[in-house]
Amino acid sequence: MSITPQDEARVLDLVPKGIYVNGEWRDSSDKSVIDVIDPATGKVLAQVANATPQDGQDALTAAHNAQAAWAKTSPRSRAEILRKAFDKVTEMADEFAILMALEMGKPVAEARGEVAYGSEFLRWFSEETTHQAGRFATAPDGKMRIMVQKRPVGPSLFITPWNFPLAMATRKIAPAIAAGCTMIIKPAALTPMTTLLFAKVLEEVGLPKGVLNVIQTQSAGAVTGPLIKDSRLRKLSFTGSTGIGRRLIADSADQVLRVSMELGGNAPIVIFEDADMEKALAGTMLAKLRNMGEACTAANRVIVHESIAEEFSTKLAAKMAALKVARGTEDGANIGPMIDSKSRDSIHELVQDAVDKGAKVLTGGSVPAGEGYFYPPTVLASVPKNARILKEEVFGPVAPVITFKTESEAIALANDTEFGLVAYAFTKDLNRGLRLAESLEVGMFGLNTGIVSNPAAPFGGMKASGLGREGGKEGIEEYLETVYIGIADPFED
Repeated sequence: MSITPQDEARVLDLVPKGIYVNGEWRDSSDKSVIDVIDPATGKVLAQVANATPQDGQDALTAAHNAQAAWAKTSPRSRAEILRKAFDKVTEMADEFAILMALEMGKPVAEARGEVAYGSEFLRWFSEETTHQAGRFATAPDGKMRIMVQKRPVGPSLFITPWNFPLAMATRKIAPAIAAGCTMIIKPAALTPMTTLLFAKVLEEVGLPKGVLNVIQTQSAGAVTGPLIKDSRLRKLSFTGSTGIGRRLIADSADQVLRVSMELGGNAPIVIFEDADMEKALAGTMLAKLRNMGEACTAANRVIVHESIAEEFSTKLAAKMAALKVARGTEDGANIGPMIDSKSRDSIHELVQDAVDKGAKVLTGGSVPAGEGYFYPPTVLASVPKNARILKEEVFGPVAPVITFKTESEAIALANDTEFGLVAYAFTKDLNRGLRLAESLEVGMFGLNTGIVSNPAAPFGGMKASGLGREGGKEGIEEYLETVYIGIADPFED
């Protein structure tokens, strides 16, 4: 599908440009706006309303006022809203893909993959909505009956990142709808339009007023800080950096909020000497370059057995060098721009640090001339242990390769990070794979695959990578309270 300027203009016209509070699209209270920038050109794509602290309070009031009625809606009614939303997003796959390519930079082909992935949360939780089970049992001493119920946590605040603007919204909104929680979502100021279009879809399929409120803003702390301190809010879910996550956890303590934190990652991918070379290369490309490397699940440390390291690195560099770097809406684009100049400069700073300390550039490694925030796919070999890129999340299309001799050394290298989101490994030895699954300090593990994300599976990590899980049967539990009711023995006189 060739994307024309007319296609781009049509999609941008579909997006509401206001904030969304209590079922109404409106300007911010001070009429200020956010310039949404095309990262491929550095030029303004559109302007959307810039929410103020007062707008945030209005959104929380709307969510609070809608909570009681929304919690009483039948599970089937909530399920049908989610299913209709799935159908509508699927129908609008091209529009969402073009929009994400414009405001975030990812190639349209990859954006379509995000639409498929993100919409599946709507379908998955539409099916989970009616499966919220309590229990009824006789107490062990026979003197009481134990009844356990599930209830919605209540008004929830979602803070989402710029890198997966649809999937991060659906992954939080869908289970909250399923559980019966009302919501305020603050999408990233860099990529607010996808969330605004999704909110429009939910409005069109019948989500009641006040259940979802959208407050994009460039003053995140000023707008969300007072909400986190407000006793009407009962849940906070954040996806973003570990540093900000730590501060939000501390801020949440006063109100003892339920928190879910999907934070940073520094994923290792371990290639053993018995791995199928072609499958390992393909898996590394997937794990490294999903979303151009701008993903918390991206493989940031390529740990290869020394006996195959030279061959593997050379072939990986050839595959990376063959990719087309271009604007996301251009035909055949594989790698779009980084989200902004700051992100691109941070990536190059980590590459330069590694090179200064002795790493060898096999491909890429330099900032291209011209407009936009592009960075080429890069492979670094002979990366020294003191290079920052082995400790810090690079968040770009850069693969630093290091070597190991033994399985125990590989495990030690993989675990040598404060993060624990995901790890990958390629080996034909199933027993070794099982040992790795039990030894690696991560919440998710991909064995002989470069991708693990699935709406039916629990997404989340350990250590500094966060708290809680999103997706799977576990995902809805993040939005439910457990209530125990003790009942006197009905047979007792």
